[in-house]
Amino acid sequence: MDSIRNKEYNWYAVYTKSRTEKKVASLLLREQIEVYLPLKKTLRQWSDRKKWVEEPLIKSYVFVRISEKEYYTVLNIPGALRYVFFEGKAAPIAEWQIIALQKVVSGTIDFDISSEVYKKSDLITITSGTLKGISGEIIELRGNKKILIRIEQIGYSILLNLQKETSLIKVKDE
Repeated sequence: MDSIRNKEYNWYAVYTKSRTEKKVASLLLREQIEVYLPLKKTLRQWSDRKKWVEEPLIKSYVFVRISEKEYYTVLNIPGALRYVFFEGKAAPIAEWQIIALQKVVSGTIDFDISSEVYKKSDLITITSGTLKGISGEIIELRGNKKILIRIEQIGYSILLNLQKETSLIKVKDE
């Protein structure tokens, strides 16, 4: 059944009203819709105190995994404005991008690129380290210590600092 669910369910980015990401995520969960809201801990300074708070990593966006029948349910949630569109349709986000984002947010990712030469547009699979099993396209390499992962549909990128050894394999040359 899970393989059937995977075929009919896709991840999408939903644009929300400013500062309503947590409320929208909570309301989506109440409707039993799978939602992902990446959060980061930030030390906030008030005039009388400092406090650690969780803020959205990507402001004004939540990610939902839905089927066609849940499409309008999401848009009926107060604070949910619209899906991110491409060519007139809601743009699905590849599952590997959501998984990579979840792994980045869940902890420190330390890894390094092997001695093989990689270039922009190489299709790769990570074979060891925290991101093991993630496949995708190299968007940019900055020296041998940084890699850029892009969620193209919403125009955000995450630059990872590489430290420990991680193996990558090229899927195919094009």
